[in-house]
Amino acid sequence: MMKTVHMAVYDTFSDWEVGHATAHINRELWHCDPGTWQVETVAVSADPVTSMGGMRILPDLVLDDLSPADSAMLILPGLETGHAPEMLAAFARKAREFLAVGVPVAAICGATFGLAQEGLLDDRRHTSNDPGYLAYSGYSGGEHYVSETAVTDGDLITATGTRPVDFAREIFARLGIFEPRVLESWYKLYGNNDPAGFYELFEYQQQRAAVTR
Repeated sequence: MMKTVHMAVYDTFSDWEVGHATAHINRELWHCDPGTWQVETVAVSADPVTSMGGMRILPDLVLDDLSPADSAMLILPGLETGHAPEMLAAFARKAREFLAVGVPVAAICGATFGLAQEGLLDDRRHTSNDPGYLAYSGYSGGEHYVSETAVTDGDLITATGTRPVDFAREIFARLGIFEPRVLESWYKLYGNNDPAGFYELFEYQQQRAAVTR
C-alpha cells in the first residue's frame, strides 16, 4: 500500500531545507519497502506557489482537503515568517490535528515559529534556530528548548534551518524508511561527507539486488 508524506508549500518556502528529505523519500534505492512511499505537496489554495529559490510549484492538494488519516507525516519547511502569518497559522492548526491523532509532524526553521505560536511546543522537547527567536512568538515552552540541530519528541520533529540533513535523518528514522544500518551509512555520507558511507550504501544496494534476482 502506498504511503504518502505531505509537504507544505507556500510562497518563500525554503526549498533547500526539505530537499534531502523529499528526494530520499521518493527515491527507492535504499528503502526497506521499495515502491511504498511518495511525497505530495499541499498549499492553502490550488494556486501555484514560488519557493525562496524561485521554483514555481503547482500543489497536489489543498490544505482544507488534507486529512491526517490519509497521511504518514506532515513536513513543514521554513519560510519568511513575516510574509504570510495567516498562512503559517493555518498550517500550524493542521499540525495540531495531525498530532492529536498520532500522525507525525516535522517542522524546520521558520515553521517552528508557527508551531510555537499555536502552543504546540509548550510541553514538548524541541529546537529551532535559536531560543531567542522562538521567544518572539510569545510561547511558554522555553524550558523545553534543546540546543541540538534536530529533536524528536514522540510525533514531533523540529530542526534548525542550517541542518537539513539532520532534519531528514530524523524524518527517515521516524517513518522507518531505511534500516538502521542504512540510515547510519546515509548520514555518514550526506551528514559527515564521509566517502565510506557511499561505498556502504553501494554494497547494500548490490546485496539486495542479488537477493531479488
